[in-house]
Amino acid sequence: MKNIKQIKIAIISSSFRAEVTENLEKNCIATFKKKGITKNQTDIFRVPGSLEIPLIAKKIAKKHIYDAIITFGAIVKGKTYHFEQIANECARGCTEVSLQYEVPVIFEVLAVYKLQDAIERATRKEENKGVEAALTALEMIKVISNI
Repeated sequence: MKNIKQIKIAIISSSFRAEVTENLEKNCIATFKKKGITKNQTDIFRVPGSLEIPLIAKKIAKKHIYDAIITFGAIVKGKTYHFEQIANECARGCTEVSLQYEVPVIFEVLAVYKLQDAIERATRKEENKGVEAALTALEMIKVISNI
């Protein structure tokens, strides 16, 4: 595996639903710290909403300096089709970036029916999505470096 001190990770986080994304970030960064990744090894990019995440992921991936990109957002179902459009296009865009630039894009944009469900996933001790994002990024970096 790549030396832990050489790993560089980008986090793209939606400013919309900050009560969710800030907790995801906090738990992700805390997990990295436990694994030996310092603050200097992570860069956080904030975007207005989840639909803006794929473009920034592409711009970041194009630089070829990050070993993984983590995406955080929260999309809550309302009374229109908007929820499906945003969730589907964000996921599709992130997948395209990952495949095109061969960099893991860890997708933790939570598409939920109730805001409380996203808050719970971002704050709970067990199965915390911020923690899972950090661990998945490190595992993917390991797998890729072994190929």
